[in-house]
Amino acid sequence: MTPQEPLLQFWADGLPNMLHGLQVSVALAGVSMIIGLPLGLLFCMMVMSRNRFVSALGLVIVEIGRGMPALIILYLVYFGLPSFGVLLDSFPSAIIALAWNYSCYCSEIFRAGIQAVPHGQNEAGDALGLDSNVTFLYVILPQAFRSIIPALLGQTILLFQDTSLAYTVAVPELMKEAYTYGSTTFQYLRVFVLAGLCYAVITLPASWITRWLERRLALSY
Repeated sequence: MTPQEPLLQFWADGLPNMLHGLQVSVALAGVSMIIGLPLGLLFCMMVMSRNRFVSALGLVIVEIGRGMPALIILYLVYFGLPSFGVLLDSFPSAIIALAWNYSCYCSEIFRAGIQAVPHGQNEAGDALGLDSNVTFLYVILPQAFRSIIPALLGQTILLFQDTSLAYTVAVPELMKEAYTYGSTTFQYLRVFVLAGLCYAVITLPASWITRWLERRLALSY
């Protein structure tokens, strides 16, 4: 590449590899979300459990996951587990780290949504003779989801952005491809602007959808 190469041509040359990296980032975020959402609900149930041991265990898991940066968790999984004889490739290591971090934040979102449902809903379920589990699944949880969906979407956007950390363990995601292209062209500013645009293709529409849902849900109350 020469310094005089037009910007659009420069971006066109690097776009195929960047799009491949973007696909990896989306896959990484998607798998982490699929694992993290039910795991977050499980942690929420543990924290809210009447069993003190289960509640304390859930609280420790959640606070550690929220208290440590996602990058530290990633390093602990990728570099720390081999010390115990557990060898993982970079991609599954990134999934474990991001899913744990994501699930811990989702756990607090779930808990806030559940606690926001009026206690009278539980009493109404008892009055109708419903089992407590049935009341939770079909009465409490659907009402909680109405208020927490925007927050979950916002956290998912942050999860997608956090996939950029996976380049530190050689996952070929978007930032890894950007660094590779930058190291061969030495045009880092151009490369990272292109990477930012690739992220924006996903995050901007997702942000608009989140704001739209917030308005719709606010009007439906």
